[in-house]
Amino acid sequence: MTTAAQDAIIDATAPVVAEHLEAITARFYPLMFERYPEVKTIFNQSHQQDGGQPRALARSVLAYVGLRKQPAEARAAMAVAISKHVSLGIQPGQYPIVGECLMAAIGEVLGDAVTEDVADAWGALYGELADLLITAEAREYQAFAQRPGGWTGTREFRVADIKQESEVIRSFHLEPVDGKPVAVAEAGQYIGLRLDVDGTIAHRHYSLSGCDAERGYRISVKREARGLVSPWLHDKVKVGDTLTAYPPAGDLTLDDGQAPVMLISGGVGQTPMLMLAREALRRGRQVVYIHAARDAAHHAFGGEISALGAEYPGQLTHHFIHEHGEGGNTSGLVDQALLQRLLPGTDTQCYFVGPEGFMSAVDGYLAALGIGTDQRHYEQFGPSRPLQAA
Repeated sequence: MTTAAQDAIIDATAPVVAEHLEAITARFYPLMFERYPEVKTIFNQSHQQDGGQPRALARSVLAYVGLRKQPAEARAAMAVAISKHVSLGIQPGQYPIVGECLMAAIGEVLGDAVTEDVADAWGALYGELADLLITAEAREYQAFAQRPGGWTGTREFRVADIKQESEVIRSFHLEPVDGKPVAVAEAGQYIGLRLDVDGTIAHRHYSLSGCDAERGYRISVKREARGLVSPWLHDKVKVGDTLTAYPPAGDLTLDDGQAPVMLISGGVGQTPMLMLAREALRRGRQVVYIHAARDAAHHAFGGEISALGAEYPGQLTHHFIHEHGEGGNTSGLVDQALLQRLLPGTDTQCYFVGPEGFMSAVDGYLAALGIGTDQRHYEQFGPSRPLQAA
């Protein structure tokens, strides 16, 4: 816990730290990778290069500074980070590494402004944040391990089947090597994988597009031409290969109410929507499923959703929109008029995932249609960041 004197120092110096925080976090990651190269594999390096990860860390630190005296709100603000950490198997012993390198980066960027008292205060603040995260993550690990089919640490899965879903999306059905059941993940969650990509260790998260306690999990991966992992998964991984997985995690899960649900996706953002749709229908809720694809060749899971509509007649409405060519219900882009036409009512819970510009546009359209902030749920396939106006 920080002392009253340390709190006063933090409050006095927070504006200066905030002003330079992106520079601090940009320096922090290279410094940590230099001192502790073994942790580099945990991070997607493309998010380092485009600045996404440093900015996400900066926002997390600022959020905690503002909420540190409100524990419940602070935990809620850290929910995304906690889920990502759980899906990577982050352990308490890794937090001192982060603290050491973060404080070193603060010292390098702010120079003489970081007196011994200032360093002690911000070090204590980081200790508080680390304790919050460690406690929350331990709770998540324990809860999952105690579920039927749960586990701690890593678990080996065999690739039981591979299916090409579209021109760029391929599904991988993963069954546990030990032959035992797996814990059913919550709809909308993702799973972390530790992969040996031709001798390079990499960690990635993939939304679960399917889950069966007896058979295992399904992930559906888009080929990113310049990516390290996705081309390897598409081109090198074969049925019978083994992949290492961490427990599922994630916060884009279905709310507890009975209001209608609208699921809106673009491209590979559809993957978490598949399980969300099934779960909402299972609970008897009305579901509107909207998916936007570039064209027919890039449209995945169309048959699966149509079959789901036949299974739940009158309960599921689906609408496919293709930017180019024919094959969808409509052509062009998702716009406010389309959402207004398909929206069941202003009490609808809306979930949307896709490219950042797509999500920003959808968020603005829904807000304009009277859908409140607590009814608009989204997730980013990368470092968390606020949506910008379209």
